Amino acid sequence: MTILVTGAAGFIGGNFVLDWLAAHDETVVNLDKLTYAGNLDTLSSLADNPRHIFVRGDIGDRELVGRLLATYQPRAIVNFAAESHVDRSIHGPMDFIQTNVVGTCNLLESTREYWNGLAEAPKAAFRFLHVSTDEVYGSLTPADEPFRETNRYEPNSPYSASKAASDHMVRAWHHTYGLPVLTTNCSNNYGPYHFPEKLIPLVILNAVKGKALPIYGDGMQVRDWLYVKDHCSAIRRVLEAGRLGETYNVGGWNEKPNIEVVKTICALLDEMRPRDDGKSYTDQITYVTDRPGHDRRYAIDATKIEKELGWKPAETFETGIRKTVSWYLTHMAWVENVVSGGYRAWVEKQYGSEVV
Repeated sequence: MTILVTGAAGFIGGNFVLDWLAAHDETVVNLDKLTYAGNLDTLSSLADNPRHIFVRGDIGDRELVGRLLATYQPRAIVNFAAESHVDRSIHGPMDFIQTNVVGTCNLLESTREYWNGLAEAPKAAFRFLHVSTDEVYGSLTPADEPFRETNRYEPNSPYSASKAASDHMVRAWHHTYGLPVLTTNCSNNYGPYHFPEKLIPLVILNAVKGKALPIYGDGMQVRDWLYVKDHCSAIRRVLEAGRLGETYNVGGWNEKPNIEVVKTICALLDEMRPRDDGKSYTDQITYVTDRPGHDRRYAIDATKIEKELGWKPAETFETGIRKTVSWYLTHMAWVENVVSGGYRAWVEKQYGSEVV
């Protein structure tokens, strides 16, 4: 048996593939375009694993995707492929529309064509799982209840709007064509192999390099933090037993303001790698102008997935963030390769500048 995982050289997708191959005997076909955030260093431990088949390519390439589906006959597709950084979407929204909206539609069409050609039993067993975000729901006030699956979509950034559109397309392909889909909307992920443009890895890296730790606005933007390994286990469970056409919110039950997250990281670094001058890393905190359209609070109500599928996170924020800081401190070579762009040079040497 085989599954196709798109965007699987990225942060969450890479962790998913590593965990999947450690727990299952099924083959994974990994389709990734290898944009700036796609890093095969994350999957270096799988270099000689015959159950990991990597293909550099775009989910919007109908010919390529159709050929992969015909060749490997996957029983499921897990779609992580997306442009996902809010700041980048503000500066260049069209890349997000192209990948997250147009790319997802092309992937759905390739999948529909493949699924329609399956025999009765594999057709009934097939699943298309679309991985999305809580940002599609917009922003919450401090008094609001956490996002439930029934919340109205109110995206506030080009990124979240493009993901909201992709969610609607997945729903439409189910209701119009009967495609057996599942959707998950997750809260903020953190953990190993996170590209160091996001808050937690950026703070860790800047701190140990003696650089400023930038905090948007007053730092009181609240997020629900989900350890990436917990997210991966939730996706596996939804793929296994989720009800067709349903959406499952995946959260960590860990609401924290950004400034508290940064101060927690500083305290762990004070313990694990003290500064030479004996001062706290909190001295490096610097407040910067808030970004446009910055949502004030996200929070996920993960009751549905727990009640229906028996899933809940294994990590608290305290245990997860300690594991994360420790991982980065012991994997600085991976971080330096990302920051320097060295991994990009290897990709170009290995695959060339064009998508293959």
